[in-house]
Amino acid sequence: MENSRHFKASDLPIIDGKVYHLDLKPEELAKDIIIVGDPERVPFIADEFLGTMDVDRFHRGLRTITGSVKDTGQRVSIITSGMGTPSLEIVLNEIVALNEIDFHRGTRKTEYDMITIIRVGTSGGIQPDTELGTLIITDYVVGLDNTGLFYNTPYYDGSCKVVEERIRETIDGVIPHDSRFKGKIFPYASRAHQDVTIALERKAHEFGIKYKRGITVSSSGFFANQGRAVSRVPLTVPDMDGLLASIDTCIEGLKIENMEMEASFLLYFMGALGYRAGVICPVIDNRRDNTFKAQYTQHIKDAAKVALNALHTEKRPE
Repeated sequence: MENSRHFKASDLPIIDGKVYHLDLKPEELAKDIIIVGDPERVPFIADEFLGTMDVDRFHRGLRTITGSVKDTGQRVSIITSGMGTPSLEIVLNEIVALNEIDFHRGTRKTEYDMITIIRVGTSGGIQPDTELGTLIITDYVVGLDNTGLFYNTPYYDGSCKVVEERIRETIDGVIPHDSRFKGKIFPYASRAHQDVTIALERKAHEFGIKYKRGITVSSSGFFANQGRAVSRVPLTVPDMDGLLASIDTCIEGLKIENMEMEASFLLYFMGALGYRAGVICPVIDNRRDNTFKAQYTQHIKDAAKVALNALHTEKRPE
């Protein structure tokens, strides 16, 4: 049985009662988590919103601060994911291990707590009518990275299968027949936990902060992966952002709104485990308008405010 399995030290390294990369003990992790890409964004959000800080750890480029929110006293952890899904895969596995595994016995607990994670990050808008600074609340997500492909789970719902196939066919249709990568880009789709999405929308509306609900695409990089032709190496998929913006997703009321680098695996992996996860990212550039907002600090504050209040008010099962 799964609960009796003993985890090897080489599979799950534990040093002085702490997971290897995050350098955290189980009791140092809150069950409500804000996850960000930039390690400097961890103290930025903590200083703005936390009244107390019980844990402040910086290890292997990963910063974690656990403390209590000023207004509510709610215990939260703010954690770096790093850039991209490969780094996030490490962080999420260690978060789950901290919650589910008894480090003394080396076995999985028979019962463990619910975890809720909301990603607060930045993103690029790909629809011409999306203003800079708009918060995009992710409903569905499609990963153009391959991290999720190493975890075999069923589709969240039928719409995931449809949008996944439409994006795969559209991308493959523009790759030249003589390309070595023709037919080799395989997107994977998932969906945010709807309780989290609803809570995020409710709080954004309540605070009067401009937002849109949409589909997010996560890329495995920032440049060619998102259609930016900066290097001298030809792109496998030219104009990736424009291509995605034009796709009919067949999901009523939802367009592909933004691109970033972490949402796909967060929603796919945590959803497969039965945990709650959501994503809220301000648009700091618009690829259709060729605009970029260099000063976006306030929009990160807005997204963090919405996320923290969504964590506080989101209903827990009885």
